[in-house]
Amino acid sequence: MDWYARAETAAEALADATGVAQHDVAVVLGSGWGAAADAFGEPVAELPVASLPYFLAPVAVGHAGLVRSYAVAGRRVLCFLGRTHLYEGHGPGPVAHPIRTAAAAGCRTAILTNANGSFRTDWAAGTPMLIGDHLNLAAATPLEGARFVDLTTAWSPRLRALARSLDDRFTEGVYVILPGPHYETRAEALMLRDLGADVVGMSTVLEAIAARERGIELLGISVVTALELADTPIDPDDVVAAAEASATTLGPTIARIIAALP
Repeated sequence: MDWYARAETAAEALADATGVAQHDVAVVLGSGWGAAADAFGEPVAELPVASLPYFLAPVAVGHAGLVRSYAVAGRRVLCFLGRTHLYEGHGPGPVAHPIRTAAAAGCRTAILTNANGSFRTDWAAGTPMLIGDHLNLAAATPLEGARFVDLTTAWSPRLRALARSLDDRFTEGVYVILPGPHYETRAEALMLRDLGADVVGMSTVLEAIAARERGIELLGISVVTALELADTPIDPDDVVAAAEASATTLGPTIARIIAALP
């Protein structure tokens, strides 16, 4: 069974478990972002993500491993609290499986969130950035065979404009994915900056590719949690803590974005 068929199977199990036949919007909450879901109200249903077919429980700190169904402003929202990362060693399939399942469940819009390390000296920790474009340096893709997907406007200009109209804290930049789990060296950070990246992380891009293949419109929100060119070491616990602080304030913004969708 390929990953597309697995997504269909998982979507059927999701509908049975939540009692919701179809969802409209998918939200993936990255490291430390769990508190953002509080702005969506009481969930209609909640279950461990690993209880669904072919899903893996996330292993990274700050990833709860839950999936919830919400009703937000008349829209059915499928919210994943945490994700599987490429560095866990299972390949691109499990990484893209949640967003493919969301597509099979009916979602046509997705909001992907993460924590990042910034190369920008003018962006302090806690700065929320809209992903305007990305660089895929993970040496991986969720696509196999002759599946050609245009990524020219992978990150929806329309949704970015909507987000900026609802929250003036947003800046915009280029996100680069590295496979991890180690952080990059200073020389690598300088190289990535020179390539055009504003921030770096270890997630989101493979999900975005899979989402665009299925016609999902994408918004990416990435919070600065570390300064890559600073002289201080990067502490993973500090990354999660910084994301948690920002997620609490950005949850209501995500809810307003969902409410304002056509």
